[in-house]
Amino acid sequence: MAFGRPVPELQKARIYEQLLLDIIMGEFAPGAQLEEKALSLRYDAGLAGIRDALSRLDLEGLVARRPRQGTFVAPLDVDDLRQDYEARMIIEPECAAMAALYGSADEVAAIADAFEHGEEAAIAADTRALVAMDQRFHAAVARAAGNSSLSRVLIPLQHKATRFWIFSMKTSTEAERMADVLDHRRIASMIAAKDADGARAAMRAMLQEMPGVLKRVARGG
Repeated sequence: MAFGRPVPELQKARIYEQLLLDIIMGEFAPGAQLEEKALSLRYDAGLAGIRDALSRLDLEGLVARRPRQGTFVAPLDVDDLRQDYEARMIIEPECAAMAALYGSADEVAAIADAFEHGEEAAIAADTRALVAMDQRFHAAVARAAGNSSLSRVLIPLQHKATRFWIFSMKTSTEAERMADVLDHRRIASMIAAKDADGARAAMRAMLQEMPGVLKRVARGG
């Protein structure tokens, strides 16, 4: 008898995470059409799993499904980024504070473990690994807040913002990447210490860096 989440659900999660990361990394260009059969071959997955992943990404605003035309990667829109960033600045520091107050031991451990190999990835300039760690970290914080409504709002906002963060990663130095890892670790330590005010302030301080990304993207690089 198998315990835990059924295998089909694990497979659906794997397909979704791989497709999400490929969109964030720019493997599929903004506006590119996503063919279900091609995706099935790429991820060695059934069409049902591909369609489930595309439906989730459509709800998050990362793809657009058009009747009789197909599914396309959502465009990059600087005004959308600005609005998403403003929403995150309101919501995410409070989620960090709530995670410090209400997060279970397992949830707090997931936050701390997200950047377990962060220093190695920063030194190696492994952007894909850093992005995957960042996704796990922010999703873990959102879930640890103990409010599913907030989690449903915040996680898609973070996914969309990361598509722009990639632009800054292309020209980042090792010192900048290492500082980003340490910023995440600082938030994790505040949450682990159940310091709600410290977690809120640390998350707000890290998000203050986003305006620089906005400016670079607006300039086209």
